[in-house]
Amino acid sequence: MYRIGIDVGGTFTDLVAVDDAGRVTLAKSASTPADPSVGVMDGLAILAASLGRDLAELLGDTERVVHGTTVATNALLERKGARVGMLTTEGHRDVVEMREGLKEDRYNIRMPPPVPLVPRARRLDVKERMRHDGTVEVKLDRRSLDAAIGNLKNSSVDAVAVCYLHSYRDPRHERLTAERLARLLPDAHVSLSSDVLPQVKEFERFGTTVVNAYVGPALSRYLGRLGDRLRSGGYRGDVLIMQSHGGVAPIAESVRLAAGAVLSGPAGGIAGSRYCARLVGEGDLVTFDMGGTSTDIALLDGGEPSLSGERMLAGMKLALPSIDIHTLGAGGGSIARVDAGGILQVGPESAGADPGPACYGKGGTAATVTDANVVLGFLDPDNFLGGRTRLDPERARQAVGEVAAGLGTTLVAAAEGVHRVVNTNMAEGIRLVSVRRGADPRRFALLAFGGAAGLHVTDVARMLEITRVIVPRVASVLSAWGMLATDLRYELVRTHVGEIGRVGPDTVRRLFAEMEAEGRARLGAFAGHIAVRRSLDMRYGEQIFEIQVPLAGLDLDAPDPMDRITERFHRRHEELYTYSALDQDVVLVNARVAVVGELPTLPSEPPREAGGAAALPRSRRVYLGRWIDVPVYDFETLSPGADLKGPAIFESATTTVVVREDERVRVTSHGWLDIRL
Repeated sequence: MYRIGIDVGGTFTDLVAVDDAGRVTLAKSASTPADPSVGVMDGLAILAASLGRDLAELLGDTERVVHGTTVATNALLERKGARVGMLTTEGHRDVVEMREGLKEDRYNIRMPPPVPLVPRARRLDVKERMRHDGTVEVKLDRRSLDAAIGNLKNSSVDAVAVCYLHSYRDPRHERLTAERLARLLPDAHVSLSSDVLPQVKEFERFGTTVVNAYVGPALSRYLGRLGDRLRSGGYRGDVLIMQSHGGVAPIAESVRLAAGAVLSGPAGGIAGSRYCARLVGEGDLVTFDMGGTSTDIALLDGGEPSLSGERMLAGMKLALPSIDIHTLGAGGGSIARVDAGGILQVGPESAGADPGPACYGKGGTAATVTDANVVLGFLDPDNFLGGRTRLDPERARQAVGEVAAGLGTTLVAAAEGVHRVVNTNMAEGIRLVSVRRGADPRRFALLAFGGAAGLHVTDVARMLEITRVIVPRVASVLSAWGMLATDLRYELVRTHVGEIGRVGPDTVRRLFAEMEAEGRARLGAFAGHIAVRRSLDMRYGEQIFEIQVPLAGLDLDAPDPMDRITERFHRRHEELYTYSALDQDVVLVNARVAVVGELPTLPSEPPREAGGAAALPRSRRVYLGRWIDVPVYDFETLSPGADLKGPAIFESATTTVVVREDERVRVTSHGWLDIRL
C-alpha cells in the first residue's frame, strides 16, 4: 500500500509516494492555477508511470492522501475570494476597519490602511447584545436580523460572517442567526465567530471569521472537485488537508475552518523539517524552502517550530494557531527589473507557472532568477525535470540581456547580480526569524528544500556565517513528503479571564475537560493513540498582551497546581523578555487544548549500501566568480559515506545543488548531502 503527499505550489505541483518498505518515489507536474486539481491528476499520472503502474492501480493501492493547497492563500493574497457580507452587534460594524488603531509599519506616515475584505455597505448591524459574562443584555431582534439578511440577499453575497460581541461566552445568538440564514439565504457559506475563534478580543475574532468566510467558498469548490477526480480515478480513502498549525484534517473540517488552511502548503515543509531533524539528529534548524514563487523560512529549536496566533497576511490578522513562518516573494520565477533609479530589483512579482520564466518558452519575456541561473550555467537546459522539459538558453540570455542593458553591464554580470540580490533578500528573511528574535543563526544548520533552494543555499549560508547545510534527497518535494509524517489535529480554545489565584484549579480542569471532549468528538471513530496537549494564555495584570504557557508534564490533580502554573508563567516570561515580575498579579485569559490523533508513522527509507567513490559522468562550465569546469554528480546514485569537495554540482530529476569552493560534502546513509562550509 502507498501513502501519497501532494503539495500544490505556484509553479509546480509536487508529489511523493511512500510504500510500506519506506521507498520514496517523486514526481513533479506543472501547476494549473485555473483549476489546481488538473495539475494534481497530471502529477499522479506521472507518479504512477514512475512506479510502472497505471493511475487506477496506484490510487486503488493507496491508503492515505495528504494534500497541501495554496487555494485559500491565493484567494486572500490576490483578493479573489467570495463576496462576503457581515452581521454584527449594533454599533460594532467598523471593528474590522478600525483594527487596533495601529499600522504594520507604524512610522510610515504614507502607508495606506488595508482595504477591508467586507466593504462598509455589506457590514450590517443587528439588534442584540451579549455581556462579557454570557448574560443577555439585548435579546436577538428577529425583525432587525431579517432586515439585515434581506439587505445581504439584495447584495448577492456568497458568504456571511456572523460576528457578535462576546459570543465566545455564549454562542446562542450566533447559532439562531445561522438557522435564520439557512432559511433565508440557503446558498451562502456561513462562518460563525463562536465556531471559528471562540476567544476574547473582537478584532482578532471578527477579522479571522471574515477571512474564513472570504476563502471558504473557493476552498470548498476546489476540494470538492479534487475529491470527485480522485474518486473517479479509483481512490477510496479519505483526503486529509494540511493545516496551518502543522496537523491535518478531513475535507469537511478544512472547509468549515477554511482560514486554518491559509498556510497549508508551507506547513507541510515544516512537518517534513521536523522529520528531517529526527533523521539527522540535528534539532536546531533554519528551514529554507525556495520554490518557484516564494521562499518560506522558519526556525526549529530543539526540533520543534513555534506556533503563533498573531499572523498577518495580506493586511489581515489571523488569530488561529499557525506555525511561525516568514514568507518572501523570492523564488525561481521572481522577476528581475531595473527601477527608475537604475537599481536592480528582484521580486516579489513572479512569472508563476504560466507563462513562467523566459527560458520555459511559454511566452514569458521578463528575466527571472531561473533565467539568471541558466545564464550562469547552474541549470542544464537539456536535463530540466529529468529531461521532460527543455529550457531555452537563448531566451534566457535575451531576457537577462535586457536587464544588463538597463544596468549598463555585461550579460554575466547582470545574471550574477540577480543571483546575489535574491540571495541577499533571503538572507535578510532568515535574520528576521532569528537575529531579530534573539537567536544566533550561526548555531543553527540550514535545511534546504524546494526545487530552487539548492542553487542558492550555500551562498545564503555564507552571508549568515552558517557552517552546515543539509539537503535531503527529497529536497524538491519535501513539503509533500513531510505531510505524510503528520497527525490529525484539532486546536480548541476557551476564554476565561481572571486572576490566576481566584480562578482555581476546578475551573481550569473543567475548561480542559470540555475542550478535550469536543476534540475527541471531532476525531470520531479514530482508533489510534490520542495525545492531548494543554496550555494557557496568561499575562501580568498591567499588560494587554498575553503569552502562551505550555503545561506539558504538569499534573492538574496535584496539590497547588495553580502555584506551579504561575511559576511556569514567570519562567516563560523571563525566557521571552529577559525579566519576570514576581510581585505582580498573574491573569489567565485563554485555555487551549490540542487533541492529536496520531497516525501510523512514516516508514524510514531504507539506508543505501555504501560503495566506492562517486563516478564523474560529465562536467559543466559554470560561472563562480570566473568560468570554470566543475564535476556534475548524479544525486540519485551517490554512495553513502562519500566525501566530496567543491566546486561541484549535484543533479537529480527534480533539483540541482551548487557547491562552491572551500565546501565539503558528506553523503549520509540516506543519500542526503551534508555540506560543511
